[in-house]
Amino acid sequence: MNYHLDFSVLLQPQYQSMLVQGLVLTLLLTALAWSIGFGMGTVLALVRLTGSRTADASISLYVAFHRNVPMMVHILFWYFGVPEILPDSISGWLNENWGEFYLAAVAIGLVTAAYVCEDLRSAVRSIPEGQMEASRALGLGYLAAMSKVILPQAFRIAIPPLVNQTLLLFKNTSLAMVIGVAELTASGREVENLTFRTFEAYAVVTIVYLCISFLLMWGGATLSRRFGLTGRH
Repeated sequence: MNYHLDFSVLLQPQYQSMLVQGLVLTLLLTALAWSIGFGMGTVLALVRLTGSRTADASISLYVAFHRNVPMMVHILFWYFGVPEILPDSISGWLNENWGEFYLAAVAIGLVTAAYVCEDLRSAVRSIPEGQMEASRALGLGYLAAMSKVILPQAFRIAIPPLVNQTLLLFKNTSLAMVIGVAELTASGREVENLTFRTFEAYAVVTIVYLCISFLLMWGGATLSRRFGLTGRH
């Protein structure tokens, strides 16, 4: 049987709407998970760099756990497991208010935080220790020295790996479809089920992912050039 390509089917308003809504949900999920991941990752790095053995051991365990368990397992755990131990009022609210979206964002964000923590810690360790000592000598406390002197430099140094983490996070949002989040991949599958245009549906989804991924890589390269990081090791 010969398969004839026909992308015109996907131009019908209902299918366009499904794909656009899926893309919007993917971008929203990426933004929320990114905020959780980068916010918590920064906090974890700050705590770990205090030099406390207890903090270092605890965060090392957190990082090892989140980096060595598959992302899908984290998502399934948060969706099926965590609500069971939450108060009924919170579980009920999640069931009625897009809980799968928020739980997927938390799961993806917490995994991303483990990677961000390590990227920032490595960046901070590449900064001469004298800068922290000079900051403390000027009367700045640990948090003030980190926020005003060390972290701005660390973020610039860590731009390439942080952009990579953003790219991975964006692609990992597709895993949220396993718990019913109607993101881009799930929308593409639904369009394929309704139209039986398998190649066309997934080709469009693939192209969208590629375009956004290339846009993120271009943004990262632009930032690296702006801060003179090209070719830095």
